[in-house]
Amino acid sequence: MDLLFKAVTIVDASSAFNGQTVDLLLKEGRLHQMASSLEVDNAQVIPSQGLHCSIGWFDLIAFTGEPGFEHRETLDNFMKAAAFGGFTEVACLPNVDPVTQTRSSLEFFKNRSKTSAVRLHPIAAITHNLEGKDLSEILDLKEAGAIAFSDGHGSLQAEDTILKALEYLRLFGGVLINHPENKKIASGGQMHEGLASTRLGMKGIPAIAEEVQVARDLQLLNYVGGKLHLSQLSTAAGLQLVRTAKAQGLHVTCDVAAHQAAFTDEMIAPFDTNYKVSPPFRSEEDRLAILEALQDGTIDALVSAHSPWNEEAKELEFDLAEPGIIGLQTAFSVANGTMSSHVSWNEIVEKFTVGSRKVVSLPIPALEVGEEANLTFFHPTQTWVFDESLNASAAKNSPFLGQMLKGCVFGTYMNGQFTPNPAYQN
Repeated sequence: MDLLFKAVTIVDASSAFNGQTVDLLLKEGRLHQMASSLEVDNAQVIPSQGLHCSIGWFDLIAFTGEPGFEHRETLDNFMKAAAFGGFTEVACLPNVDPVTQTRSSLEFFKNRSKTSAVRLHPIAAITHNLEGKDLSEILDLKEAGAIAFSDGHGSLQAEDTILKALEYLRLFGGVLINHPENKKIASGGQMHEGLASTRLGMKGIPAIAEEVQVARDLQLLNYVGGKLHLSQLSTAAGLQLVRTAKAQGLHVTCDVAAHQAAFTDEMIAPFDTNYKVSPPFRSEEDRLAILEALQDGTIDALVSAHSPWNEEAKELEFDLAEPGIIGLQTAFSVANGTMSSHVSWNEIVEKFTVGSRKVVSLPIPALEVGEEANLTFFHPTQTWVFDESLNASAAKNSPFLGQMLKGCVFGTYMNGQFTPNPAYQN
């Protein structure tokens, strides 16, 4: 069925129609027509609802569950949650079973999403079995379609491994994604180390556990060259190190989780495991530093950091529960509601569209007549409540369940399929 969207505002800095309100005709998977006013026979008309349209959103960091951890999340649930959250493309972390480190494991993701409403892009393991030691078959995996290389949730600890990885990736301009955390310093930590952790009697994860790894990774990058992406930064000092490195001309990018500025260690509900994340919610100083780094462009992308857990992994004592929250459906709304003091919703959309794709040199879709339609429709100020009836994930580990959120996805259009979001209300 052809779709005619009436009076949609375009959000795309590269488009001649940016900021203009136009009609869009979607036909056979392509943007067939775009004009100030269109009348088309035999098309389903989507009337004006104050909708905005951008190129489809791309999530750079998410955990799929399947294969191997279907009790946490299946790909069907994963892709449905992604589409409802506005994502038409998602990069998948390699921490599955089998580990994403062979041609067949890469093909698994590519084949599952070849004709779906969400396109999956595999990130390959940088080390064999994610052990942080011997490098994987990097060149072979690149040829097979890996968009980047990482040990995902596992932070690379060995300096020689990072040096060798950066050297190999330089051969074809590949990017190393690392989640910076010194495991020895962070060992046993449950939340940010500060007054709150002391008051609650919990071992803290000091900010320096991130900062020393950021400093080390940047020093290694400066020595050997290549491209480095630091994922899910959370500290003021870590962000300042990246800011300085960029000014010095190093090829470094970084992201933060969309939820990272939503809370501080003083604001989280005590002992509620839905607030246990990695990295942890940190101090107010760190939260403000994130907002400032978004404002000045130090942060290149926002990510969902989607990490579904089954109830058995979360409904435990705080120190025994696993860290992480689901984020695909709420990433934009949470970022929009908690970061708007420093950046506009337009800038937040840019971090989910252009910024995230540039990190891994993924082609940026064109919002132009005749091009394949890869689009997200949304209302930037409409509020909605994320409740269990709307949750598409197989997991429910989120501090945002039952909360009023600002900014709602209307639907996505990808591979000729329109996926409406049931959370949207006129």
